[in-house]
Amino acid sequence: MGWFLLPYLIFHLLLLLLHFPSYTFSLCNHHDSSALLQFKNSFTVSTAAEDWFDCPFSPSKTASWKNGTECCEWDGVTCNTMSGHVVGLDLSCSHLRGEFHPNSTIFQLKHLQQLNLAFNNFSSSPIYSGISDLMNLTHLNLSCSALSGDIPSTISQLSKLVSLDLSCHWDIGMDMRLDPSTWKKLILNTTNLRELILDGIDMSSIKESSLSVLMNLSSSLVSLHLSDTELQGNFPSDILSLPNLQELDLSFNQELRGQLPKSNWSTSLRYLHLSSTGFSGEIPNSISNLKSLNQLDLSACKFNGLLPLSLWNLTQLTDLNLVGNNLTGEIPSLISNLKHLTSFDLSALLQNLRVLDLSNNTIQGKIPKFFHDNLLHSWKDIQEIDLSFNKLQGDLPIPPYGTRHFSVSNNNFTGGISSTLCNASSLIILNLSHNNLTGMIPQCFGAFPFLWVLDMQMNNLYGSLPSFSERNTFETIKLNGNRLEGPLPQSLVNCTYLQVFDLGSNKIEDTFPNWLETLQELQVLSLRSNKLHGDISCFSTEHPFPMLRIFDVSNNNFSGPLPVSCIKNFQGMMNVMDDQTGLQYMGKDSYYDDSVVVIMKGDIPQVIGDLNSLKGLNLSHNQITGIIPQSLSNLRNLEWLDLSWNQLTGEIPGNNLIHLEIIPMKEIQCCVDSLLLKSCNKDEEQPPNSTFHHEEQKSGFGWKAVAVGYACGAVFGMLLGCNVFLTGKPQWLVRLIESMFNIRVKRTINRSRANRSGVN
Repeated sequence: MGWFLLPYLIFHLLLLLLHFPSYTFSLCNHHDSSALLQFKNSFTVSTAAEDWFDCPFSPSKTASWKNGTECCEWDGVTCNTMSGHVVGLDLSCSHLRGEFHPNSTIFQLKHLQQLNLAFNNFSSSPIYSGISDLMNLTHLNLSCSALSGDIPSTISQLSKLVSLDLSCHWDIGMDMRLDPSTWKKLILNTTNLRELILDGIDMSSIKESSLSVLMNLSSSLVSLHLSDTELQGNFPSDILSLPNLQELDLSFNQELRGQLPKSNWSTSLRYLHLSSTGFSGEIPNSISNLKSLNQLDLSACKFNGLLPLSLWNLTQLTDLNLVGNNLTGEIPSLISNLKHLTSFDLSALLQNLRVLDLSNNTIQGKIPKFFHDNLLHSWKDIQEIDLSFNKLQGDLPIPPYGTRHFSVSNNNFTGGISSTLCNASSLIILNLSHNNLTGMIPQCFGAFPFLWVLDMQMNNLYGSLPSFSERNTFETIKLNGNRLEGPLPQSLVNCTYLQVFDLGSNKIEDTFPNWLETLQELQVLSLRSNKLHGDISCFSTEHPFPMLRIFDVSNNNFSGPLPVSCIKNFQGMMNVMDDQTGLQYMGKDSYYDDSVVVIMKGDIPQVIGDLNSLKGLNLSHNQITGIIPQSLSNLRNLEWLDLSWNQLTGEIPGNNLIHLEIIPMKEIQCCVDSLLLKSCNKDEEQPPNSTFHHEEQKSGFGWKAVAVGYACGAVFGMLLGCNVFLTGKPQWLVRLIESMFNIRVKRTINRSRANRSGVN
């Protein structure tokens, strides 16, 4: 009988649905929906650029949250399909801005299991104790959300946590602290924790004895990130033996000490970053047990001894950084034996390698053919190669196309530059400086479309300069200290982004290239010690050399007076902000720290008094004649002055020189009375230039000067010569030299350069 009623029931059900077409079943729990809307309304959606930096293309997920709509369909919301309760909330990169209140309605979502509020701006609010109300949380991510203050101990009550991320290095508003008691409770209560990321959290109060509690997570912990947390003391090496550990990052904790285990490694380890820590000792042979290792960063540590051959048995390695240690060894033993340490050849080994950085070690010997071949044919994904500051010899290695950074400076490479290097037209930085290379510069270098640093200084290169193509991206060209000849190529005017051009100490024979004044970005021009001749003039453009801060044409065969028409247009030496300090030339991410030597003849022009930002003036050890110009009294910011070893007469105008520091100059063969410098005895012999140059080469520094930039402005005519090193004055200048020689500055590519280069 029931079978006959079934069509009747279906028919009436269809009529019912047709009669109420707008009716839909609501899955979302009403209480949860209300709590979410109140949470949304407690914040604004920021349009400030700093709140969009990390997530520039992500619209706010709360835009779809509207009253009367199904909350389980809102962006970022996940509901339990049976109960309708909200169990997942992902509002990362939603550009929320405002204070996080202690009674926030988000704490009412009792069924919540996953909460992600990363990359928002909660205006330095603390994490409130109400977080413990979310007892069902398994995943909590509050990274980079401008939270601050002490992490509440109640967070340890979230015993179901599997993943906890409170990190952020670069969030200025992020200033959270974790005390030892909360740390211990957290680790002991969250026994299922697989991922713990606390990068950038202040953990300085946690002693080394408290770190051992991590062993409580021995069966669960997969990822541990404690970078830049101010940890100190000895890190327990047993952590590296946890059976499931895949990621360990302890970088940028300089007071954290430790050693790599000689056995019982966690064989599942894929990511090991210990850079800028106090880890020391040898790299053990047992590191070869890390068959799954992808990234190994041991840079800026205190490791010493021989590089173990077993290191090159890490077949899955993609990133390797050993820079800044005391490691020794020969590349032939490391590379040529590599094929005997594995079951497959080098074409398979390291085929995904992207970064190879072995700089600042004492690796010596020739690079074998085995390495050359694989560099060209096997490591096709490599982008950065840095072998600088070692003792490598022989022929240059040739980077493949796709390489962006290639530096082999400060080694002992010899021979010519192979034309095969022309295939590496993807290069952005090419640094072959301070070697013993010979031969001619390949013409193709001037046509590399993305190259912005070409540094080949201090070699034995000869021949002419290459021609420079249109629409190039050169910013720095350093060819000083070679044997280059011929005239300057006028194609240099195509280098419209050029900031540094150093061609000093070559054999260039030409007149002064006044056509370079069209280069509006040029800040450093050094043509010293060549065979240039004729007058120095600037007259063909309205604003010649507007950004110039170093101008060195000494030790040539120029004639005529000093170029007043040029000096009075050196706007880059006249404009400086009072609150800027330090020797800075090229923007906020790059510095120029090369030395130049200037030798001048003739009179000091009165126009020098217009350089009102001048901090130091040193024209010593030249052949300058005439009267000391009274315009020096305009230099109110002048801190030190040296006019020794010249043939000047007259008085130093000292009425306005309120900051002036007189440098003791024992070598001056002149009559000095207070601030009065009379003419030197012309019969007295001055020290020959060759002796002075020799002293400069021994010290490694040799400013002698026409114009040197100071704090985006200028110091005109700095000399870091014998007086500075003998007397230690002026102290600010000595400190500057010391910092320049103890710090190796790497230039970074900003976004505008990347866009201009077109390299992805």
